[in-house]
Amino acid sequence: MDLSVVIETQREALKRIVATLAAMVGLGGHVTLFPREGAAASSLALAEQGRPASAPTLPRRLHRAVLRLLRPAESATRRLAIALARGLPRLPAWREGGAVEARKAKVAPVVVRTRIVRPPASASADPADENPGKAALRARFPLLDPLPRLRRSRQRAAGVPRVCIPGVTGHHAVPVRKPPLPDDPLDAGRLCRRLAALACALDDLPGQARRFVRWQARRERALAAGRIHRVTPLRGGRPPGGRLSRYQPDAPRRRNIREVDEILAHAHALAHHALGPDTS
Repeated sequence: MDLSVVIETQREALKRIVATLAAMVGLGGHVTLFPREGAAASSLALAEQGRPASAPTLPRRLHRAVLRLLRPAESATRRLAIALARGLPRLPAWREGGAVEARKAKVAPVVVRTRIVRPPASASADPADENPGKAALRARFPLLDPLPRLRRSRQRAAGVPRVCIPGVTGHHAVPVRKPPLPDDPLDAGRLCRRLAALACALDDLPGQARRFVRWQARRERALAAGRIHRVTPLRGGRPPGGRLSRYQPDAPRRRNIREVDEILAHAHALAHHALGPDTS
């Protein structure tokens, strides 16, 4: 099967998952339409809806349920963009740094004097309120897998010290630690922004592939100059949020495997093939 057809099929499936997540968060109706001609329309609507005046909150159980689906969907979209970037041409020489020094030598330096103008007091504090397009620019989809963080095992103290002076101060009651409950309200602002960035990436998947090509050019320049730079966009082991370590279409489906896990496993295999050497 053609690679573009496979990527388009996976993208359509991810769009349905994103629409489901938007309905779970309470943003339904803004990501169900993914126009081809206006890639920023639905994503901008989702970004604006995810940026209300007051901080949105979700119950803990719903927040965790959305995250369990959002993480593998982000990983699958990232890998589809990497697979799509394999067929794109390399950047021109001047973008890769080959003729940058020559261009700087020909152009004389120009000194421009600027003056800082303070906005009036009645102006909005958030520039995105006047220009809604800046809200979509903030929600930029990450093309690199987050690196695993080293976590230290910490033991919580069973109690707290109570210091008192007899006859001067009284006894202080031991504060009771409230365990986390499923219905505790959690801040969902960052969750809505991540969902908006994912919707924007699925709207413009070729644009994300071009972003990855530019990242590859920056990596080659950094490695050629001897600077420290990340080598691969994917981290080792199982993809973030996924439950399958490899793509096996003929294997029987287990009970705890979701649709997004199969999509992520397939996209993970496509991305590794795209990052490998070209044997054609």
